[in-house]
Amino acid sequence: MTTLPDRPNTALMVIDVQMGVVADVHQRDSVIANIGMLVDKAREAGAPIVWVQHSDEQLEKGSDAWKYVPELARQEPEPLVHKTFADSFEDTDLEDVLARAGVGRLVVTGAQTDECIRSTIHGAIVRGYDVTLVGDAHTTEDQSAWGAPTPDKVIAHTNLYWKYHTAPGRTAQVTDAKDVTFTA
Repeated sequence: MTTLPDRPNTALMVIDVQMGVVADVHQRDSVIANIGMLVDKAREAGAPIVWVQHSDEQLEKGSDAWKYVPELARQEPEPLVHKTFADSFEDTDLEDVLARAGVGRLVVTGAQTDECIRSTIHGAIVRGYDVTLVGDAHTTEDQSAWGAPTPDKVIAHTNLYWKYHTAPGRTAQVTDAKDVTFTA
């Protein structure tokens, strides 16, 4: 289904689940628990796990806010991709990491739904990947004071439109964490 040749593998992406990013997000603990369950499932299945870590002026590399939450621990040799743009592919080595692992399908989790998650799922499908968004394993903070919908609505809307997103030769889908599989 992916348009990428010779890429039969599925990878779990864990995007920006960092102390400063998820400090005040919607349903923080349950989302992190779902991501933790998926990390365990991926490891058990021998599926690649790609950790993505953002840095910018507000999230300074090496700071406590920049660090991943203690509930999730990357293991060697799981790759860590450092990014400075919302789309995890932009100006990073993510594509090389995925190509080396033969990945054509991504299972996407993390934060923030309305920025880095949306940018990355769109960036992935445009680049030829099949993309599964885990509907109960991504989150965002409340930005309604600036005119945005409340976090529950941002998450629900993202799940709704991604469920029906299409692209030639690729699939987009939304699945609950309990239903995710890492087999073809």
